[in-house]
Amino acid sequence: MGKVDTPHDTITEFAPEKYELESLPEVRRFQERLEKAQCAGIQQPYFRLRETGPDRINLNNYNYLGLNGHPEVNQAAIEAIQQYGTSVSASRLVGGEVSLHRQLEQELASFLGTEDALALVSGHATNVTLISFLMGPADLVVHDACAHDSAIRGALASRARRVQFPHNDLVALEDLLIRERPKFRRTLVLVEGLYSMDGDYPDLPGLIALQKKYHFILMVDEAHSLGVLGETGRGIAELQSVDRRQGDIIWMGTLSKSLASCGGYLAGSAQFINFLKHSLPGFVYSVGLTPPNTASALTALKILNREPERVEKLRKVSNHFGNLLKEAGLDTGSCAGIAVFPVFLDDPHETMRVNEQLHLAGVEGSGIVYPAVPKSQSRLRFFLSNRHSEERLERAVEILKQILRN
Repeated sequence: MGKVDTPHDTITEFAPEKYELESLPEVRRFQERLEKAQCAGIQQPYFRLRETGPDRINLNNYNYLGLNGHPEVNQAAIEAIQQYGTSVSASRLVGGEVSLHRQLEQELASFLGTEDALALVSGHATNVTLISFLMGPADLVVHDACAHDSAIRGALASRARRVQFPHNDLVALEDLLIRERPKFRRTLVLVEGLYSMDGDYPDLPGLIALQKKYHFILMVDEAHSLGVLGETGRGIAELQSVDRRQGDIIWMGTLSKSLASCGGYLAGSAQFINFLKHSLPGFVYSVGLTPPNTASALTALKILNREPERVEKLRKVSNHFGNLLKEAGLDTGSCAGIAVFPVFLDDPHETMRVNEQLHLAGVEGSGIVYPAVPKSQSRLRFFLSNRHSEERLERAVEILKQILRN
């Protein structure tokens, strides 16, 4: 039987493309960008081997609570390997389930204040698989302009109509919903608990008020807000006094930052999570989270639960660093002053020059330029840990000031 056309099929004539991978247009464009940067004297800042030592100041990783390398976390991973090995060797649905999986999910749900949770092997893949699974061509995906690549990839894969609204602008979001919401079966609005590029967060109660008015699913990506926001690190909901059990809200997060492991999670109502356990492609058809990663995330979460002072220490460190940047007259935009700090510079070349000079001086940050951000919003980006001392942060800012003066 021949192929049956659908309303989404289109027939377009293309000239045959050469199959040498190096000749693909996108590969050639990437190579040209690299060569252009090299000609301008800009060093490749990516995939550097992590350097350690008493004189180096690392402001370029997500170890917000200092739990990566914690003796209890390490020991839990070792014991998990000894009991289960390094892999569960199957999808959890058909033979890869171990008791650690359910312990982690129950602990996550209890910590967050949801009925249940589901752990997956990748944070990025968690967003891609969920969004592309829930949404389809009859639907609308609306996301903040600063949404993570994983959310955008999920929206594109879903074939839903995708529209972005200006960063944290709920007035613009409502205008968009008024125009677009009636045209679609289902609408998903995507925001983040703490934006990793700008270091700010959304008005969650305002979003929930819009949700009640326009009837959409709200998804909150807490990759960077878990362990960081709120009095005890329970995230944006704790910070803004929101009950996680209200409304149609999907809570997503990662295990690779505050929880010192690797993977992603989804949290919400027990019935919805049970549906995902039996249906979500990125979970059902993927190997289960490894025993050492599961055990390390579970143990890190238990430590966070019993030691909320780690969050207070992070706030204290962040306040000091924010004050240093302000006193230096540096532009941090809308940054809320907790854990994530951008420093905006004039142009991409200057951003990469300063980033390279910081590296040579022993300070690790990251230079963020187009296409990751608009050309006019090039910035350095710094991540803090509660293990940073005030003295080392003062030294880092002093080095930055000296570089900018040259």
